[in-house]
Amino acid sequence: MVHMHSMLSKAIQTYFDTSEIVTWKQVYGGDINESFYIRTASGSYFIKIQAAPPPRFFHSEKSGLDTIRLTKTISVPNVFHVYEDGEVGCLILEWISGKKTEQAAEKLGNLLALMHNHTGEKFGFANNGYIGKLPQPNQWLDSWIDYYRTCRLQPQIRLAEEKGLLPLSIFKKLNKLMQELEQWIPEKPKASLLHGDLWSGNWMAGENGEPYLIDPSVFYGHDEFELAFTELFGGFPAGFYHAYQEVNPLSKDYEDRKELYQLFYLLVHLNLFGKSYVNAVERIVNRYV
Repeated sequence: MVHMHSMLSKAIQTYFDTSEIVTWKQVYGGDINESFYIRTASGSYFIKIQAAPPPRFFHSEKSGLDTIRLTKTISVPNVFHVYEDGEVGCLILEWISGKKTEQAAEKLGNLLALMHNHTGEKFGFANNGYIGKLPQPNQWLDSWIDYYRTCRLQPQIRLAEEKGLLPLSIFKKLNKLMQELEQWIPEKPKASLLHGDLWSGNWMAGENGEPYLIDPSVFYGHDEFELAFTELFGGFPAGFYHAYQEVNPLSKDYEDRKELYQLFYLLVHLNLFGKSYVNAVERIVNRYV
């Protein structure tokens, strides 16, 4: 692996005139990239660096941010530069430095509902992407059930099987569940633009309290899928949900399928972080099978 300082130097030189850099410092918090704050004579920047990233990893993130930006709903950081050469990848973004507040969270709920009202004709997305460092296959499908089964659940189940993370009994139930999704999931809800990985760490607030979305894994899908993940690990205040539902009320059937949508994210965490998520996966599977 390329040494971090040489990686940082290489990444910086792909965009900046190093003589203009006033200061820089490492920013901690993520578990995939190394991140840095950089201040130059012309402004402040956030740079994410990864050694040997998966193919088009940062290009995929840029595509997601650009797609959200085009809705003119929730703000996203400006993207100044993306670079990948197989050995090093980096993404240089606008520096966002505000503080999250209840008011910012409420505004996020309102704007997320407006973003979800930007819809596509089909479910999916034009490009494959990532959630964490796990590949997210995409294609355009007419059926939300088919998309959720083939592009979300099946790849994660297959990966968990390859890693030996679940007992055979759960795999059998998961395979049965995938054939019965129509009992709980609508085939053709509106195909909303989704952030795709919206937990409490993937939104920020600017200096004026404006909410920003970061680290997207975008696609067009059922809006309830997004809301279900926000509830999985918490971190969103009640005002966020109230503001969301004032614009985009949830179906009365949401609670019946919420955990079925959370199952995908638990499988992702199982594949990323290991067997501590087995019990949560098993509990949900046993509820539906």
